[in-house]
Amino acid sequence: MVDLAEEVSDKIDLYGVRSITDSAKSFGQCLAKAGTVLATALERFSASEDLVPALEEIHRLENEGDAITRHALQKLFDLNHQTAADLIKWKDLYALLEATLDECESAAEILESIIIKKA
Repeated sequence: MVDLAEEVSDKIDLYGVRSITDSAKSFGQCLAKAGTVLATALERFSASEDLVPALEEIHRLENEGDAITRHALQKLFDLNHQTAADLIKWKDLYALLEATLDECESAAEILESIIIKKA
């Protein structure tokens, strides 16, 4: 997850992005929440506490991220003033943001699998 988040940052710099879109900001907030909830889930796992609420929240955030991505891509292609290069850059950045959140959900699913095996 951290590698993908770092890749997003690197690409923003590499692409010379001057202004972050509202969709990317929303996605970043969603990703930050998911990271916080995953950290909480890991703490609860270590303490053998109930993880279900945290795992459900991560899943909800991943679904929210999917919706943000769909909306962002729709807006991206609806804007007539975008250059082809900008379309490619932002499509790549949105894909990386979504992949990062998908990895967060995968980590939560691994925790869930371990809990099931321990039960």
